[in-house]
Amino acid sequence: MDRIQWRQRLPGVVGRLLGHVDPTNARRPRRVNPDAVVDCAVYVGGRREPGRPHYADAYARVRHGRRTFVWLGLHEPGAAVMAAVGRTFGLDEPAVEQALADGHRPTLRRYGDVTLLVLRSAGYVEHTELTATSEVVDTGDVLVFVGDRFAVTVRHGATGALAPVRDDVQRRPEVLAEGPWAVAYAVCARMVDLYLEVAEHLERDLERVEESVFARERGADIQHLYQLKREVVEFKRAVLPLPAALRALPDSPDAGPPPALRHRFAAVSDGLGRVVERVNAYDELLTSLVQSRLAQLAVEQNDDMRKIASWAAIAASQTAVAGVYGMNFAHMPELHWRYGYAGALLLMATLAVTLYRLFRRSGWL
Repeated sequence: MDRIQWRQRLPGVVGRLLGHVDPTNARRPRRVNPDAVVDCAVYVGGRREPGRPHYADAYARVRHGRRTFVWLGLHEPGAAVMAAVGRTFGLDEPAVEQALADGHRPTLRRYGDVTLLVLRSAGYVEHTELTATSEVVDTGDVLVFVGDRFAVTVRHGATGALAPVRDDVQRRPEVLAEGPWAVAYAVCARMVDLYLEVAEHLERDLERVEESVFARERGADIQHLYQLKREVVEFKRAVLPLPAALRALPDSPDAGPPPALRHRFAAVSDGLGRVVERVNAYDELLTSLVQSRLAQLAVEQNDDMRKIASWAAIAASQTAVAGVYGMNFAHMPELHWRYGYAGALLLMATLAVTLYRLFRRSGWL
């Protein structure tokens, strides 16, 4: 064994002789993120550090760094996972409980030094035709916890996946360099983009429904209109409360977005305003279509009643003749007439044809 190899092995030999184990060589259990964790990353100066550390290790690393923060993404976490995340990042118990539930209304809340932004995600469900049970808009929940050195996103539902958001914003380090509020901005921008996509698809559905309502042939089924109305109302509930939440963002640099991000949030608010206008217009249009279809149904029912009354009158004339000549009196005109039966049938046919032509001319048949 040469001298260089001996020098490399000498510390280990001495350590074994003295009963000492080098702490750098001791095996440490490596913590693994739970299944609810979609991604966890540390960002330094707007750039992602390699690897996917455990969220507790990542937060311990960034707490004393400069221009660093951790972004933890969760999808439908359980109570145990969310409680552990809350202890690690210092989230209040009401905030943890809210993150476990779904079906929230978009809002902005403050829990001590942590800001919670609640949004509703939306996605368009492709369908070949509109039916009474067609699902058109699928909604979910996205919660964004923003702290001094962290951003925690919690998603419920199948829509609103945030992996594209992370990939997109990581290509813009100048945005991530602004800190955890950059995550809140990126998520809000993504939700507004999804709203615009859903609004465009809904507009096409409304155009088809509008054409069917005013078509010459049979109009759209009223149940289809009701179903589309319900889907638009669900989409409306996801969109309309969000502008108030964005307007409630704190203006102070210590509690709200940094000045460099405020103009970006303003652009998001402008896009959201366009979505709100379109959703309100869709809702009003659907209300008008429902009223128009109900008026058409009333007219169709009136036409049906007139047809029923016309045929009832024709049938009544036949019944009247048959009733008169079916009476069993001994002395009746034409009772013993040779052509009485044929005359009665001719009279009934004449009455039926005459009434039919009169009703037809008046538009009842």
